[in-house]
Amino acid sequence: MPKGRLEAFSDGVLAIIITIMVLELRVPLGQDLSALRPLLPVFFSYVLSFVYLGIYWNNHHHMLQATKQVTGLILWANLHLLFWLSLFPFVTGWMGENHFAPVPTAIYGGVLLLAGFAYTLLQMAILRSEGPESLLATAIGADFKGKISLLCYIFAIPLAFVSPWIANGLYVAVALIWLIPDRRIERLIGSRAHQET
Repeated sequence: MPKGRLEAFSDGVLAIIITIMVLELRVPLGQDLSALRPLLPVFFSYVLSFVYLGIYWNNHHHMLQATKQVTGLILWANLHLLFWLSLFPFVTGWMGENHFAPVPTAIYGGVLLLAGFAYTLLQMAILRSEGPESLLATAIGADFKGKISLLCYIFAIPLAFVSPWIANGLYVAVALIWLIPDRRIERLIGSRAHQET
């Protein structure tokens, strides 16, 4: 299967997820700025989830750029990732509407953890298909950012019952780690294209 179909499908699903998420933002009833105050937790949770979805979209794009072929295993691993990402609107709304209460904050972390794990499985499926000497294998190396992210989620989930703010701080920290663009795949693709010309 050409990877273009997988990319187009994934892009469409992510666009729908973001659209559903923004529809959860309700128009305030009042006319002054104080009417926005009760919406701040909902808005913060939306921004955090939007950033996460942007990170997934960006890294998914780069990972598929380094992929030559799509196998059945890759298709199923990709669907597994999209399933967990499709739960973002639900957990985002639940956490925001309940002002970062412990249970919704922990469940939010659980979805982040399972989405991160699903992304790792997709990456492993691609590496299995492409081989240990592939462009992707060279680019990701030991994948420290991926491992640190999963560990932060694992710690944040129980911490949500101690302090939801600490848990959310960890979620924000992971997002900040990934906001710094990872140029390894771009550099390797660029250098290989330069060598071929």
